[in-house]
Amino acid sequence: MPQAFGTETAPLSRTDSSVRLTLSFLFLAALWFVLCRQLSGEWSVNEQYSFGWFVPFFALYLFWLRCQDRPEPAVGGQWSVISGRGLVALAIGLIALLLLLPVRLFEIANPEWRPLAWIHTAVVVTLTLLFIWCAGGGPWLRHFAFSIAFIFVAVPWVTPVEAPIIQGLMRALARVAAETVMLLGIPAHLEGNLIRVSNGLVGVNEACSGIRSLQTSLMIGLLFGELKRLSILRRGALIAGAVGIALFANFLRAVFLVRVAATKNISEVTRWHDIAGYTIVALVFVGTLGLAYLLGRSEIRSQKSNVTNQWSVASRQPLVSYLAAALCWLVIVEIGTAAWYRLHESNIVSGLRWSVQWPEQAPNFHKLKIDEEIRSVLRFDQGEAAIWAVTTPPKAFEEPVKFNSSRPNDISCFLYLFRWKPGRNSALLANLHRPDVCLPAIGWSEIADTGVRNYPVIGSFQLPFRHFEFHRAFEDSSPQTAHAFYCLWEDRAPQSSAAGAKSPLMSGSRSEWTRAERVRAVLDGRRHLGQQVIEIVFISDERVSTTDAELRLADLVRDVVVSRK
Repeated sequence: MPQAFGTETAPLSRTDSSVRLTLSFLFLAALWFVLCRQLSGEWSVNEQYSFGWFVPFFALYLFWLRCQDRPEPAVGGQWSVISGRGLVALAIGLIALLLLLPVRLFEIANPEWRPLAWIHTAVVVTLTLLFIWCAGGGPWLRHFAFSIAFIFVAVPWVTPVEAPIIQGLMRALARVAAETVMLLGIPAHLEGNLIRVSNGLVGVNEACSGIRSLQTSLMIGLLFGELKRLSILRRGALIAGAVGIALFANFLRAVFLVRVAATKNISEVTRWHDIAGYTIVALVFVGTLGLAYLLGRSEIRSQKSNVTNQWSVASRQPLVSYLAAALCWLVIVEIGTAAWYRLHESNIVSGLRWSVQWPEQAPNFHKLKIDEEIRSVLRFDQGEAAIWAVTTPPKAFEEPVKFNSSRPNDISCFLYLFRWKPGRNSALLANLHRPDVCLPAIGWSEIADTGVRNYPVIGSFQLPFRHFEFHRAFEDSSPQTAHAFYCLWEDRAPQSSAAGAKSPLMSGSRSEWTRAERVRAVLDGRRHLGQQVIEIVFISDERVSTTDAELRLADLVRDVVVSRK
């Protein structure tokens, strides 16, 4: 085999070859393990990218197939470190390795920041391709490039690209589905991304028309194109066909669900929704497989090398040193980034853990289903919500307070509870679900922010709630008032706030997800150590004073919040 470094061709001892292969395996395994672990956070919490769990295994299988018919390494392709090509390779490799340090620093504080996922994936793919180039020159680089780059199909699209595609697909699909069901004799009216039928509204959301089906069809098209070893032109046709099949299947599903809603009831839509979704994936898979067959079968090359040591990786000692140095650098990056955040957490202590005991005996109590769109945005690990009616006056816990009880004032109480486990998401993420973010988005106007106050739970344990007041007016009915209370609790926090003090996120402004805010999280060494959010909203058709609302919250906190180990 030609030498990747130097110009001599010395015989290889079995020990030297084993050392090189071991270092090569450890280096590549470490690179890809860290990358897949990082991407798996999105695959776990975002249903649209759940197919990503299969991609590394598909990529490994494609790489193994390519190994079966790899070409001979480049003859006469040996090159020296001091040659132009060697210097270029070293420069690219050095830049990629150095880039891993800031990428890992930012990923720990902002694990869901999608541009970082693309940079990290590009670095890993670049280093792997450089390694392949060193091992077999240009022929090997061209031969293995697709299987290495296949991992890109599992990387979440950045929001500026994803959002317009999702919104465009939803609008187009809703419009076509509404027109189609009307042609079938079903009265329907399009309202944005919603289709109104006689029994209610049917939503066309991301799960029906968005990125999941599109990305899955791209993955299946690329996979079958590689398995069949189609030409570039035919692969393009296969991918276009897979996307077309996915869009057509989504159209059929939307029409089917609207028909179910119109002829039966809205509750039946939920029952058929997931079944129809799995059917789409099956249709895309079978349809793309058939299309790949029609585009022609290319024989998979099976020219296996007769040289036992063909997969050895360069024969000169410098490459062993470079691999060892690169592997050490990967270890330094992981240890260094972990040390950076641990250094800033020297005064962190574990806070008291608590949960909610739902008042199921309360009047009109029932659990609320959390919308899938909210789940995809907040990425929480556990989420619950409920509503019930509050008809009794609050109890004064400090001093007697006058309460207007001349007529019963029915108040609706909404309680939302979300939990994020450590590590998977940014510590800024929980600060997205705040009353001053969510309520204005559905028509409420904020009229007051009375700040943060601690409310006793049991003994000396208190929870800090920030109090907002909102108002909403209607043309044909009386206006409504909402008192919203928001508490963000850290599993591990500085000693000063572990006992219930007002944390910076509680008293500060909401997260705007700016680059400066993300950079500040890195500089402050703030990573996600586990969080909970409890949000309580009292809504009434009559005016409820600030004092009355706070007394109600004090009663409710003592009744429903329970400590746990």
